[in-house]
Amino acid sequence: MTDTDSPPEFDTGFRDGFEALLRWRRDVRRFRSDPIEPASLDRLLDLADLAPSVGNSQPWRFVSVGTPEARRRVRANFERANAEALADQTQERRHLYASLKLAGLDRAPVHLAVFTDSETEQGHGLGRRTMPQTLEHSTVMAIHTLWLAARTLGIGVGWVSILDPDRLCADLRVPAGWRFTAYLCLGWPEEEHADPELERAGWQSRTGRGRDLLRR
Repeated sequence: MTDTDSPPEFDTGFRDGFEALLRWRRDVRRFRSDPIEPASLDRLLDLADLAPSVGNSQPWRFVSVGTPEARRRVRANFERANAEALADQTQERRHLYASLKLAGLDRAPVHLAVFTDSETEQGHGLGRRTMPQTLEHSTVMAIHTLWLAARTLGIGVGWVSILDPDRLCADLRVPAGWRFTAYLCLGWPEEEHADPELERAGWQSRTGRGRDLLRR
C-alpha cells in the first residue's frame, strides 16, 4: 500500500471472521510431524514484522532451532524446569500437573526461540526511557501477530515457557544484549478445539475477569 491508496473497509463478514480467528487461536501442544514449507514460515515472519513496536524499534529477534543437538539441550532445559515446577505444586494439584501435556517439543517441525534485543539502537530510545520493558512488550506483539497469521494458514503455535532463560541463552549462544522472551513450537495440529486444552484438562477455565473495568 502507498500513501495514495485508500484505507480498506472491514465489513461485517471480515469482522465476524476476525472474531472466529481469535476464538479458534489455541496454544497447541499436539502436533503432526509433517514439515512446514519454508515459504510459509517466511510469510509468517514477514507478517510478524508488521507488529507495532515502541519507537518503531522492532526489537524482536527470531532464532530457528533446528539441529538435533540444539533441540536436545532445549529438551533437557525443559525437563529440569518442569521437574522443579512439579515439586512446587501443592499435593492436591501435583497429580493433575504431571498429567498435563505442557510442550510440543518432540513432534513440532519448527522451533523458534524469540529474543528481545535490549541494546537495539533502532527507535533511538523513543518511548522507553521510563518504561524499558516496552521493548519486550513489543516482541510479544510480534509473537501474537505471528500466532494469528499462523492460524489463518492452519498452522498451530505452542508457547513453551517452562525453561531457564539464562541457560537457553547460553545454549543457543545468542548476543549478550538479547533477552529470552519466548520459545515457540510450530506445526500442523493433531486436533483442533475452540476451548483451551488446560480448560478441558480441568486445570483452569477462562474467567473473562480481564475485561472488568476499574473506574477512577
